[in-house]
Amino acid sequence: GVVVNGVSTDFQEEQVIEITKSKVIYNVIKRVFDIILSFISIILLSPLFLLIAVLIKLDSKGKVFYKHKRIGKNGEYIYLYKFRSMYSDSKERLEEMLKDPVIRKEWEENYKLDHDPRITKVGNFLRKTSLDELPQLLNILTGDMSFVGPRPIIDDEIKKYGINKDKLLSVTPGLTGWWACNGRSCTSYEDRMKLELFYVDNRSILLDIKVFIKTFISVIKRNGAK
Repeated sequence: GVVVNGVSTDFQEEQVIEITKSKVIYNVIKRVFDIILSFISIILLSPLFLLIAVLIKLDSKGKVFYKHKRIGKNGEYIYLYKFRSMYSDSKERLEEMLKDPVIRKEWEENYKLDHDPRITKVGNFLRKTSLDELPQLLNILTGDMSFVGPRPIIDDEIKKYGINKDKLLSVTPGLTGWWACNGRSCTSYEDRMKLELFYVDNRSILLDIKVFIKTFISVIKRNGAK
């Protein structure tokens, strides 16, 4: 083979092939794990699903589940499922709140609001315990999401990633991820992007295990959940 910068092109091709093989194996293992664990979790947690559904209906009017349009792998749109944690007229309430320039600035920077009055009492508990995310087990089972990966984003967020947009969208979004277990709502959006892209560049079975452990600890301590 031809020598480029002191390295044989044959050797370079072998490296590319090995990296490709390892990624394929990693993706297969991850998908099998996602299917098995999400299926078992849905069955075991079905009584909890029912209890949460009853509490939501008793607390406020509206549907039990909430679905939101997000951007998935390769830029394809997916619908992310959650237990409803806001009042049914939350969209109208947000539009009214955004008339305040201070609130609008906070929303445009983080796409979240501290002390959000749109959130119901039960919804506040669900968010702080991350129980509102449980319906995403269905997203994982169908393949729209994985247990570990960057959190799925909305259209307005993708422009913030600039030249890194395609990198972010090259992997399946996750229920939890490197950003989600490292501060979550307590970090700035710029820090969030750095953490999400770090995961994309360094994803592996060992890193996924680390994310699982850190997420479990964060949920128990209720770190970063709002």
